Amino acid sequence: MYLTQFRLNTARAGARKLLSSPQAMHAAVMSSFPEPPATEGEASSPRVLWRLDRNARSEVRLFLSSPARPDLTHLVEQAGWPAVATPEAPGWKTYDYGTFLARLDKGSTWDFRLTANPVHYARTKKGQKSTKRTAHLVPEYQLQWLLDRQDRGGFRVLEKPPERRHVQHGDEYQCVVREQRNLSFHKRGNDDRVQLLAVTYDGRLEVTDPDALRALLTRGLGKAKAYGCGLMTLAPTPQGS
Repeated sequence: MYLTQFRLNTARAGARKLLSSPQAMHAAVMSSFPEPPATEGEASSPRVLWRLDRNARSEVRLFLSSPARPDLTHLVEQAGWPAVATPEAPGWKTYDYGTFLARLDKGSTWDFRLTANPVHYARTKKGQKSTKRTAHLVPEYQLQWLLDRQDRGGFRVLEKPPERRHVQHGDEYQCVVREQRNLSFHKRGNDDRVQLLAVTYDGRLEVTDPDALRALLTRGLGKAKAYGCGLMTLAPTPQGS
């Protein structure tokens, strides 16, 4: 497994085009591999996952998890800084993700970031018998969507000590739900319009089942994985925090 990071040059028209269309970004990501990667239907195997982190207006980074090492030359030429790229510093960084994953231990704690599509099935009209997949719009329910997937995912979102809670109810967990984005685009080749809600979670977790968490990190969590949802990444918890 590999984890790759690429910073987009937001001043370029090619980058703005990719950022405006999850469909275009998905195609660009998949073009990074000479062989077709695993698809949504192959849920039992590691697959290609990607996420856009918008840290500032001019700082947008693409994170890419994949079973095979990617080649992002085309992205550098379209949306990066090709004039300064060299063989030693091609414009992206790829890390050995498998070694990191193998070292995950039960009981260890990590900061995490996840962009996901929190949905549920509900009747959208009074008296309607069938249910329809619909997005959770309220942060409280978006957080609960993640909490409901803890046990199967091999992790536990850490709770805040009582003295650090700002309100009596609704501030129990070390997790912030932020950057809610409505994605709307046409599927390539037809007139069907796709509408998705993408939500980013920043928080802290404890590993409860390393094998289950490894599966989640390499296969993704939730729906809409082809459109930038489902990738969770971990970072060391700062000492003393």
